[in-house]
Amino acid sequence: METTVEKKYTFKDFASDQEVRWCPGCDDYVILRAMQKALPEMGVRKEDVVFISGIGCSSRFPYYMDTYGMHSIHGRAPGIASGVKLANPDLSVWVITGDGDAMAIGGNHFIHALRRNIDLNIILFNNEIYGLTKGQFSPTSLVGQKTKSSPYGNTQPPFSAGELALGAQARFFARVGGNSPKEMAQLFIEAEGFKGTSLIEVLQNCVIFNDGCFSQYTDKKIRADQQLFLEHGKPMIFGKERDQGLVLNGLQLEVVTLGENGVSEADILVHDATEKDPTLHQMLVRLKAPIVTGIIRRCEDLTLEERDDELTVKIKANATFKQTDDLFFAGETYEVH
Repeated sequence: METTVEKKYTFKDFASDQEVRWCPGCDDYVILRAMQKALPEMGVRKEDVVFISGIGCSSRFPYYMDTYGMHSIHGRAPGIASGVKLANPDLSVWVITGDGDAMAIGGNHFIHALRRNIDLNIILFNNEIYGLTKGQFSPTSLVGQKTKSSPYGNTQPPFSAGELALGAQARFFARVGGNSPKEMAQLFIEAEGFKGTSLIEVLQNCVIFNDGCFSQYTDKKIRADQQLFLEHGKPMIFGKERDQGLVLNGLQLEVVTLGENGVSEADILVHDATEKDPTLHQMLVRLKAPIVTGIIRRCEDLTLEERDDELTVKIKANATFKQTDDLFFAGETYEVH
């Protein structure tokens, strides 16, 4: 989007006058504020920003943004957002969705939006539970997890948002903890700058129905040791002491300690988010110790809009019909008197 922004915005310009109604302590507040702080840094005019949500706790988001928006239908936000973007390509379109909204009733819309690579941004609030409808298991709930709809333990294996996304040919996939506002805001800015569909999974805590679902990764006391935050072109190093790193051992990623057994920084894998082959990105998505956050994949590709425009130009150049009347009066015609 090539738009000149005349006004310098602050986060207050993007905060609506609506009372924010989420449970106290919910990470949704963090995501909201991170977005409000990120938007002024994107270079986008306020009137060009649109938020489309489905149904769920996260889907109240458009009410709290002083922008255009729509609280739409359960699971259908990507389809509606696609229509908005195709109708007005100059808009900055954001889809706000949850793990149930996106990967259960909305699964088809979700994967096809990623496959098509329309130039829009999806933020997936993943708390591994249905929160708005009071605690049923969702497509990302763990096996054995006790919920209102699985009191003896969930028996259904969970989806991995990242694996599903890469399997659907997502060109941009990032992941971030729900209590990491600084990193989150930067990822939002990066997503806006990406031409194509971007997906950011937020590991979001639900304090009422699934409290602590990601605390083994996001607790501030252990976060540095349990998360590897990737940066393109930099070695995959993590840990409080910055002394842990990833190497490739055969077909598996392995954690090593710098300084032990002759391991140096030169031995550590360097992250390439732009690699066309998604094999290593898939391995990073699947890793659990540590969990990988940051931009895992950012691979430039033609968008749906560009592919359609190329085809339209080609067809027009070879078309016999130049206007509608040419088609109407082609072949044999007759008049009725």
